[in-house]
Amino acid sequence: MQDSLKSWYQNPYVWMLIAGPLAVIIASMITVYLAITHPDPAIDDYYRKGIEINKTLEAAEQNEAMAPAVQARNHAQTGLKSNH
Repeated sequence: MQDSLKSWYQNPYVWMLIAGPLAVIIASMITVYLAITHPDPAIDDYYRKGIEINKTLEAAEQNEAMAPAVQARNHAQTGLKSNH
């Protein structure tokens, strides 16, 4: 009867149960270490850069919206007919 009773640390299921949370704890410690030792650089004047990006995107949208008009104007000047 003593053979069937093992200590808790001799049972492989206990180690499988402990392995998951232990892996998460180790991974979180590594993440904290990396976050502390390699901080992200601060962005200088992020608001101004955001406004510039928005202006660029708006200009690109306007160019796409004007494409059919520009294409028709070019065909009117050259006399070519569109295949559309």
